[in-house]
Amino acid sequence: MESVADRVKKVTARVLKVDPKDIKPEQHFAMDLGAESVQSIELVASFEEEFGIEMDEDAALSVETVGGAIDFITKVCKEQGVKV
Repeated sequence: MESVADRVKKVTARVLKVDPKDIKPEQHFAMDLGAESVQSIELVASFEEEFGIEMDEDAALSVETVGGAIDFITKVCKEQGVKV
């Protein structure tokens, strides 16, 4: 089974059209990977679909880095009883 990090990178790569190998945990979605506001909302929806979770949109959109998203999604999965 893929790790949370691998799945976050896969979704990010698909939405932002970047190579998953180029995505690092310390990178910012907007500054480093070029995410615009519409793409940020699309990322949240795609993460929810990928992991089968529901995230608070404001809290999710406040996450700025790939590593932050990995931690946030891991926490939400635990809270919602989703095995990762």
